[in-house]
Amino acid sequence: MKALLPMLNRLMPVMMVVFLVLASLQAALALHLSFGAIEHFLQWAEASYLPLAGIGALLTVSGLLFETRAEKLARKGLRRRKGFIMDVLARLTNRNALEELMAREQKENVIDADELAASLRARVIGQDQVCEDIAQQMRRRLALQVRGKPVGIFLFAGPPGTGKTYLAKQIARQMDRPLLHFDMTQMSSPHAATQLFGSPKGYVGSDTFGKLTGGLQEKPDAVVLLDEIEKAHPDVFKKFLTAWNDGHITEASTGTQVSTTRAIFMLTSNIATDELTEIADRLAEDPDRMRAESTEALRKAGFAPEVLNRLDRIFVFRRLLGLDLARVAALEIETMIDSYGLRVEPGGIDPALLFQVMQRQQKLGAGASARDLVRSIEDMVSESLITARQNGGKMVRLVSGEGGVTAEVANDTESMRARMSR
Repeated sequence: MKALLPMLNRLMPVMMVVFLVLASLQAALALHLSFGAIEHFLQWAEASYLPLAGIGALLTVSGLLFETRAEKLARKGLRRRKGFIMDVLARLTNRNALEELMAREQKENVIDADELAASLRARVIGQDQVCEDIAQQMRRRLALQVRGKPVGIFLFAGPPGTGKTYLAKQIARQMDRPLLHFDMTQMSSPHAATQLFGSPKGYVGSDTFGKLTGGLQEKPDAVVLLDEIEKAHPDVFKKFLTAWNDGHITEASTGTQVSTTRAIFMLTSNIATDELTEIADRLAEDPDRMRAESTEALRKAGFAPEVLNRLDRIFVFRRLLGLDLARVAALEIETMIDSYGLRVEPGGIDPALLFQVMQRQQKLGAGASARDLVRSIEDMVSESLITARQNGGKMVRLVSGEGGVTAEVANDTESMRARMSR
C-alpha cells in the first residue's frame, strides 16, 4: 500500500482533470442543457482546445518534475521546506517569532561601547582608561562575523588590589555572560593540566570532563578568567596555546574537541609591577607605546613569549592613590561587614580609619593592597561585629579610637536623623 502512495500522488493532476469533466457533465444535467446546446458550445470553443491542452500538459509535466526533484532534495536534507510544502517549524512553533529572536541575537552582538564603559567605570575605581579601552575592544571583536579563535585574549597587568579580577567579573556580569574563574596558582605542577582539560583514559578522573573543557562545552560563550597566569606550569600554558591558536581545546578523556571561538579569555598578572607602574605613569597619554613597552617589560620579567605573542591586547592597571584608594577601602569594609549579616550606617565609616589605611598603603607601597589592609581591620572589629549581631543589631558604625577600631551598633532613628541633617 505504501508503494502505491507516490504513484497516486503523481497521478493527482490527471485525477483532477477527470473530476472536472465529471463535475461539468453533472452541472449540465442539473441545468437541463440539451445535447445540441452543449455541442454548439463545444464547436464555438474548438479554437481554444489546442492551447488549453498544451498549457495543461506543461503544468502536469512541471508538477511531476518539481515533486520528483523535491523528494530527492528532501531525502538529502538539502531542501528547506517552505512555500508549497509546510515547514516543520511552521507546523510545530511560531517560525516568524523564532526568526525575530535570531535576528535580535545578531544585533545584540554589536554592543554599545559607551554604555558598557560607563557601567564599568561606575564599578571599577581608578581605571577609567582601561574600562574605555576594553569596552571598545569588546565592540570591535564581537562585531566580527568570521573568526577561528576566541573573541578576545586579554591580559590585565599591574599591582595587586587595583581591580584586575574585579573588572573581569564585571565584564561577564554587564555582558550577561557566564564566568569560568580559575586560580592559576593551583596549576603550578605538570599534572595540574588534568584539572582543566581532563585525564587520559585509564587514569584517575578519566570518567569526568575537565573543569575548563566541561565548562566551555556547557557554556561556550563564557568569560574565562585565569588569575595570576604567570604562576601556571609551562605544560598548562601549552594546552592554552591550542585553544587560542586553533579555536578549540581537546578533552583528554574522550578526545572531544570543544570550541573556544565564542569565549573571551581574560588573564591577570602581578609580574613586573614596578616596571609596569612606571611605564603607565610615564606614557599615560600614549597608549600604543605604553602597550609596546609593557610587552617588553613582561618578556624581560620572564613572562612566556609564546603567550605574549598570542595576546590581543595588554591593559596596564595603575596603582590606586588618594581618594581612589579610600573608595576601594570603604567598599571592601562594606563588603566585609555585609558578610557578617550587618549593614554599614550611612556615613558610618570613620574618616580617620580610611586615612590610616591610605597612610599605611603609602608606607608599604606595592607590598600591600587595600584588600590586605582591610583584612587587618577585620581582625580588629570581628569580635564586636559578632557581638552586635548576637544582640540583634542590624546596622553598625566603625569608630577609630586610641584602643583601635570598634564596631558600634547604630540606631535606625539616629541614622535617619544623620541623613536628614546632611
